[in-house]
Parts: sequence; C-alpha cells; structure tokens
Amino acid sequence: MFRVDLNADLGESFGAYKIGCDAEVLEQVTSANVACGWHAGDPVVLNKTLAMAKEKGVCVGAHPGYPDLMGFGRRDMKLTPDEEYAYTLYQLGAFAAFAKKNGLEIQHLKAHGAMYNTAGKDINLALAICKAVKDFDPEIILLGLSGSKLIEAAQELGLKAASEIFADRAYEEDGSLVNRKKPGAMIEDEEEAIARVVRMIKEGKVTAITGRDIPVKADSICVHGDGPKALAFTSRIRQKLGEEGIALAPFHTFVS
Repeated sequence: MFRVDLNADLGESFGAYKIGCDAEVLEQVTSANVACGWHAGDPVVLNKTLAMAKEKGVCVGAHPGYPDLMGFGRRDMKLTPDEEYAYTLYQLGAFAAFAKKNGLEIQHLKAHGAMYNTAGKDINLALAICKAVKDFDPEIILLGLSGSKLIEAAQELGLKAASEIFADRAYEEDGSLVNRKKPGAMIEDEEEAIARVVRMIKEGKVTAITGRDIPVKADSICVHGDGPKALAFTSRIRQKLGEEGIALAPFHTFVS
C-alpha cells in the first residue's frame, strides 16, 4: 500500500493580521509546519497553533525562515553557512519552548521560502541547516524538497529525511520549483494538480514545466494553508487519495 503525509505551512498570522484558516486546515492534514516568528507568525500565534495541533492530533515541525516579515521570507538573503546555522538553531529553540509547553514532540523541521529554495540548491547552506537540526536533536526529521541538496545534506549527516512534493507548484527540469515570478509557476487547475499528486506518489514522476518527466520521491505533500481555496483543495486531495488506495499517515511512521 502507498502511504503519504499531508502537510501545510501554518501559524503565519501575526499581530493584527490574520493569514489562512489554520483551525480548519488542521482538520485535514497529518503534519503542520509552524512559523517561528521571523518570516511570519509571532509568539502568541505559535503557542495557539501548537495547542490546536495537539488537540487535533497533528504532528508538528518548526518552520524557520529569513528575518523578512515584509517579504514573507521569500526574498533571498546572501547568508554565510554560519549565519544559516545560527538562524535555524535560534528559531528551532523558540519553537521547542512552545512545543514543550504544549506537550508536543518535534517531528521535523522544514525551512521556509527563500531559505528552503536556496538551500535546496546550495549544499553548504543545506549542511548548515541540517547541522543545526542535528546539534539540537538528531531525532528530528529534515523535511525537504525531493531530490534537493537538503535531502542530500541530511543523509550526509545521518539525519532522517522526508522528501516533499508540492500539489500546486510547477517544477523545473532539475527538480527545483519554478520561481513564483515566472508564468506557470502555480498550478491553478485543481484537477491537474490532484492528478499530478497521484502520479508523483504512484509512479514517482512529475512533468516539468518544459514537458519532460523527472523523478520525484513523495513522502509528504505540501498544501498551502493561506490560499482562499486551501480548505476545499485539501479536502479534495484527501478524498482522491482515498479513492486511489493511498493511506494518509505522518511521515515519522514510515521514514527511516
């Protein structure tokens, strides 16, 4: 039987600003990546989101990003590996305090936005992120883009790694995500997105934006919790996976 995790980036509201529908999305996912306050989120939201995840039985992971609230962490920063390490460890520490308070184990860490994409191509930055995770707790799983340098770095350092695919993002031939500024970066058609997900899980392939098939490994599907149709889209994915005989489970139960 095929098994897969369903994750969403949550806890991204802050202050007076509400982003997404976290409580509703937590009814649908098996894992939640919770913002640590740098690209989005704040301490109050972090605490509340983790409490909701505990109530719903959803596994949680830290979702650190660059200190760029105005750019939502999607603008690149020219960091050294030492800075990348420190930024990751700092946010993981804050996350861990609230996880402990809420009686939650940390399943994973998934970098956000530009941190995720840049480290996905730069082995030195990927190693810095993974070293921060290992130094903090080597049992934490690294969640990274399938086939990326993040997965390579985790394996090099002896960390468990879960490979992530995206339901609503287009892929380049090298396996990276198409830049959001480029046409066709987002898969707008829900039927197409869901069909792509099923194929990635069952066949281990996805069609890149060039039309060429590329290999992927699907341990976890990312669905975005901040879109206006997030809840309906996530519900439809769950329904289709059930119809295809694909079981949903948090990835710590099957990633080795």
